[in-house]
Amino acid sequence: MFKYVENNLKDYIIIAILFIIGIICGIFFINNINDNQYSEIEQYINNSIEVLKKEGEVNLLPNLFSSLKNDMILVILLWLFGMILIGGVFVYSIVIARGFLLGYTISSFITVLGIGKGSLFALSSLFLQNIIFIPCLFTIAVSAKTLYKSIMNSREKGIIKVQVIRHTLIIGIMSIFVIVSSLVEIYVSRQLFILSINWM
Repeated sequence: MFKYVENNLKDYIIIAILFIIGIICGIFFINNINDNQYSEIEQYINNSIEVLKKEGEVNLLPNLFSSLKNDMILVILLWLFGMILIGGVFVYSIVIARGFLLGYTISSFITVLGIGKGSLFALSSLFLQNIIFIPCLFTIAVSAKTLYKSIMNSREKGIIKVQVIRHTLIIGIMSIFVIVSSLVEIYVSRQLFILSINWM
């Protein structure tokens, strides 16, 4: 795995930069919302906190299925986009969108709840699953980009077939870690979030 990262370091750096751009855009968006948008976000966060206080550990399985569905749809899309001619654009767009979502969420917590409380809530609810998910996202995106480049640069079916198999194997391995990140999100981060809510 380390050899794979080393061999594709340039692509990892590009993907990481795009992800960071997405985060910055998410933060910038929240910092420039109007009063009505702020009220909507504030209401959503406060309602979510109240629901978590009441539900606790109830309905974890539906939440797990929802998380798994969203993440696996993303994985499948990245697998498919690696095999089409204009797939590179979509791969980059997905990476930026995920960065935007993370920046948006963290910034929303901090804007509505303040730096201390908002940072604690963001850390407890987002950190653990994302230290698993983000490297998976980067690896899948790099694999998709590598396959896309192979299709563009080579017309030999044998080489392309090998790259498709490699891409599929990487997707399969990363999917296991994506599933683990969903489990961590629902069964660990959710509980840490509830603990932080009750503590504050």
